[in-house]
Amino acid sequence: MFAGKLQEGARILDFGCGAGRDTKYFMEKGFQVDALDGSEELCRIASEFTGNPVKHAMFQDLDETERYDGIWACSSILHVSKAELPCILGKMAKAAKPCGILYASFKYGDYEGERNGRYFTDMTEDTFAPLLQGIGNLSIEEQWVTKDVRPERGNEKWLNLILRKK
Repeated sequence: MFAGKLQEGARILDFGCGAGRDTKYFMEKGFQVDALDGSEELCRIASEFTGNPVKHAMFQDLDETERYDGIWACSSILHVSKAELPCILGKMAKAAKPCGILYASFKYGDYEGERNGRYFTDMTEDTFAPLLQGIGNLSIEEQWVTKDVRPERGNEKWLNLILRKK
């Protein structure tokens, strides 16, 4: 869905790339990919795995203007507090080119806090939409709920969103 909305050779930011799985996939599909993660260890692992340098930075450090055709935030910005999400989404919107797309996914629900030693902000359609009210140039293009693909987490659901910059 995300990659199909981008032109060949488009520039993508893998925003919270983890071990680099998606960075590598996008690179293999011919996209130009910039990747960043907040964990130095994951940056090292992802750099080795993809052969692409991965920048060590926090989401709050994003300071680009109209650089990316697409921003991929798969299971990443869910580690930001709900209070910080509008600021992060605003930075993502600023970094996207006009008509650029953003993908984000969140565990489905209304929980916010620590879970297994990591901070999570879960979302539903009703709790996410108001976050965009202060960001006038982003709109929800698509949203859907999926089940977790990992067999041991079959009861977990995810909210997936495609946002479009106006």
